[in-house]
Amino acid sequence: MRGVVFFSAAAAVAFLIVVLLGRSRTPQLPVDIGQANGRIEVERVDISTKVAGRVADIRVREGDYVEKGAVIVRMDTSELQAQLAYGRASVRRAEQAIGKARADLGSREAELNLHEVILRRALQLTRGVLSEADIDKRTAERDVAMASVMGAKANIADAEAARDAADAQVKQIEVNIEDMTLTAPVGGRVEYRLVQPGEIVAAGGRTVTLLDVADVFTTVFLPTSEIGRVAIGSDARIILDAASQYVVPASVSFVAGEAQFTPKYVETRNEREKLMYRVKLKIDPKLLDVYRTYVKAGLTGTAYLKLSAGAAGPERLEPLLPDPERLSHAR
Repeated sequence: MRGVVFFSAAAAVAFLIVVLLGRSRTPQLPVDIGQANGRIEVERVDISTKVAGRVADIRVREGDYVEKGAVIVRMDTSELQAQLAYGRASVRRAEQAIGKARADLGSREAELNLHEVILRRALQLTRGVLSEADIDKRTAERDVAMASVMGAKANIADAEAARDAADAQVKQIEVNIEDMTLTAPVGGRVEYRLVQPGEIVAAGGRTVTLLDVADVFTTVFLPTSEIGRVAIGSDARIILDAASQYVVPASVSFVAGEAQFTPKYVETRNEREKLMYRVKLKIDPKLLDVYRTYVKAGLTGTAYLKLSAGAAGPERLEPLLPDPERLSHAR
C-alpha cells in the first residue's frame, strides 16, 4: 500500500515538473501587449448585372486572378441591339420631322410677309377706294398668317423635343449595352462562379464573386479592460497557424463602438468575459501586392496588439516574411 502511495506521489511530482517546464518554455508577453485569436478575412466583391439578360460568355474560372478592368462576363445584347436600331431610326424620323417643320415655317413666314404687304398698301390707299370691311379682311388674313407662323414654330419645337427624347433613349440603350460587359472593379481572385453560359440572370443578379486581395484584414475581439487602450492606427502583428514561422505586420483600422457577445468560433483567454469589442487589423495593401498569390481567406492565427503608444513587443514579434524571390522560384 505504501508503494502505491509513493508511486502516486512521485507521478504527481513528475506531472507538476512537466507543467512548470512547459510554462517556462512559453514566452511571456509584456503587460502592454494584447493577444487575441482571429482569422484572415478578405473583402468580397460581387459582380452583378445591371440589366436582366442571358449570360453569353464567362471569361474566368474559380481561382483565377484578374486585374482591375478585366472582362469577367459578357451578357447577350441581341435584344438591346434591336432596341438600339429602333431608337436610331426614331432619331432619324424626328430629324426629318424637324426639317419638314422648318420648311413649313418658311412657307408660313412668306405668307405672313405677303399679307403684311397687302395690308400696308391697303391702309395707304385714299379713303373711299377700299371699304372698312376690306381693310378688316386684309387685317384678319394677316393675323391668320401670323398664327400659322407661331404654329409652325411650335411644330419645330415639338419635333426637336421628340428628337431629343429619341436621342436620350439611344444613349440609354448604348449605356445598357456597355453595362452588359461586366468587368472587375478591383484586382482580385475569383472565389465563386455563380452562373453558367446560357442562364438567365435577373437585374442585380450576381454572376461572379471576387476576393479583393488588396483588402485583407483579421477580426479579433478584445475585452473592455483592453479595448480602451487600443488606438486606431497602432501597430499589430499576426502569426498564422499555417505559417507560424512568419510574423505579418498589420495595423488597427477599426474599433467597434459597442460591445457584443463573443461569437462561438472565437476562443478567448478569459471565458468569463462574454461581452467583447470587435477590432479589425488591416494588412498593408503594398505588402499584399507582393504576396497576393498566397492570400487565403479563413486562415486562423493569433494577433498581437499594442495597448499603449510606447509599448515595445518582444523580439519574436518583429516582422518576418518569406523572401518574395524564393517564392517566385518555388512556383
